[in-house]
Amino acid sequence: MDWHLLISQMLNGLQLGLLLFLLAAGLTLIFGIMDFINLSHGSFYMIGAFFCASLMAITGSLIFSIVFAVIGVFVVGALVERFIARRLYKNDHLDHVLVTFGLILVFDTLAHMIWGSAGGVIPLPDALNGQLEFGGFVIPTYRLLIIAAGLMVAVGLYFLVARSRLGMLIRAGASNRTMVSALGINIDRLYFVVFAIGAALAGFAGMLIAPITEASIGMGNEIIIVAFVVVIVGGLGSIKGAFYSAILIGFIDTLGRSYLDDLLKLFVSNQSAETAAPALSAMMIYLLMAVVLVFKPQGLFPPGGLNK
Repeated sequence: MDWHLLISQMLNGLQLGLLLFLLAAGLTLIFGIMDFINLSHGSFYMIGAFFCASLMAITGSLIFSIVFAVIGVFVVGALVERFIARRLYKNDHLDHVLVTFGLILVFDTLAHMIWGSAGGVIPLPDALNGQLEFGGFVIPTYRLLIIAAGLMVAVGLYFLVARSRLGMLIRAGASNRTMVSALGINIDRLYFVVFAIGAALAGFAGMLIAPITEASIGMGNEIIIVAFVVVIVGGLGSIKGAFYSAILIGFIDTLGRSYLDDLLKLFVSNQSAETAAPALSAMMIYLLMAVVLVFKPQGLFPPGGLNK
């Protein structure tokens, strides 16, 4: 076995898992406290990438661009919550799905009008465009930055949810929003902040991946499906579940695409293995979701008022 290739693929899986976590954390926060299904969550992922690309073209500073792009996506999320989502909380889930699907079309059209169809490029500074060597392993510097940023956000979310007053209110709102309102907490303000934080997390994920894939219209529409799988596997409303299931799915997806054909060749002909492997690797995360729903319908880490 080529251990260098295996470790490289595992790092790829960890990178994908942490990006999925950033998306899924916002989804599970919004669903866990608001019981609101937001199909347009992937649009914030796209908006973050385009904001960062535009600021990078103006300033030339990646850090500056990311910081202000995160603020920009936070504001967009806040506006969506205030003028659209807030009107839907008392409606059933079908209304949530229909309206937020419409928002996907609106955001994609606005992105096309503002940035055009060519997309946006985020060039990496020289310090992040190289490679690092560790004991014979060559690892792209920017991949390590994505992993470090994802882990830092995960730790920050843990302290936000588990240790802060806002986190206490989030957990209480997820457990019993009626009681929280009765105790004098402004539930509308809590929803406003949580929705905007979720949007900012999705936008941050888009900013991190854009230097690799470029900012493009509809870039969030495919990955949001996988993010929903992460939320379902981990447990609706569970931050811990979102983290562990995102890492698990990242590894399954990456390693499956790399090694499933070799595994199948042990049982079937080379041609059959190479034909079946791509389709099976694409199905593996959905098969995992099906198995989890059969044996643990509430997910691997069922929330207890937003699981810590």
